[in-house]
Amino acid sequence: MSQNGARHYRVEHYTAYRYSEPVMLSHQQLHLTPRALDYQSIQEHEVVIKPAPTQQRKRTDAFGNPVTEIAIEAAHTALDIIAKSTVAVMERRVSDPAKTPAWESVRDALAYHAAWHPYPAIIDATQFLFESTYARVKRSLRAYAGDCFTPDRPILAAATVLMAKIHGEFKFDAAATNVTTPVMKFFEQKRGVCQDFTHLMISCLRSTGLAARYMSGYLLTRPAPGKPRRVGADVSHAWVALFVPGDGWIDLDPTNNVMPSLEHITLGWGRDFSDVTPLRGVINGGGEQTLEVKVSVEPV
Repeated sequence: MSQNGARHYRVEHYTAYRYSEPVMLSHQQLHLTPRALDYQSIQEHEVVIKPAPTQQRKRTDAFGNPVTEIAIEAAHTALDIIAKSTVAVMERRVSDPAKTPAWESVRDALAYHAAWHPYPAIIDATQFLFESTYARVKRSLRAYAGDCFTPDRPILAAATVLMAKIHGEFKFDAAATNVTTPVMKFFEQKRGVCQDFTHLMISCLRSTGLAARYMSGYLLTRPAPGKPRRVGADVSHAWVALFVPGDGWIDLDPTNNVMPSLEHITLGWGRDFSDVTPLRGVINGGGEQTLEVKVSVEPV
């Protein structure tokens, strides 16, 4: 830890595709650049791509996340992408859950009505109220969260109770789901990964009339006592951000039942996983393909 209280990390995100037939043309979009924030600064960052792209450009997406777009126009049977970053993460201001506004007042502030004159932060938050590709708005999910959102309860206090409920009633199981598993299937089987925990909590919050967004990034994982930390053992991580008027967006990690701070590294955010997929694109050719992903997060 440095003198200003920041923690520094080296992050390496390795993605490897192997194809049974040559790919003649590949267009890919990369969400692999950590986002600069009040509590996070990017000290070094590079993306190494083999084969070298014919075209490459950087842009910012609709949510303000940095994006790299590449095109490879030469035949290839392998694609390797290594994103390397050095990031400093600072302590965040912690809000007192008991002093946040009642959840009903936030719900009402976000709801459209006659003579509605919301301030800009409210308008921005409303895009995270509705169903999206992986998040549902359903009465059954509102009912599931109902015992957490009791009358006049402060919104952050209610959300932390919901986070603890999901953490306690659902089991982390890397083999139970994949990236396309519907959130309602996870709700039924109660087993899945961080992406599923996050989509469920987002769905519960939106079903209650609150704004919640999907946070994509990395988490420093701790080894078992007496065991060395395994480089490459970490994976991409996901958690939730809840909109609280006066406090802005507050992060909540239902997979671990914690409020993210010094050990969460933020890549970006969106409505759900589909908005911040680390790598997505289209190819011409390729035949059968295999994918390998490794992530390493090391304290500096």
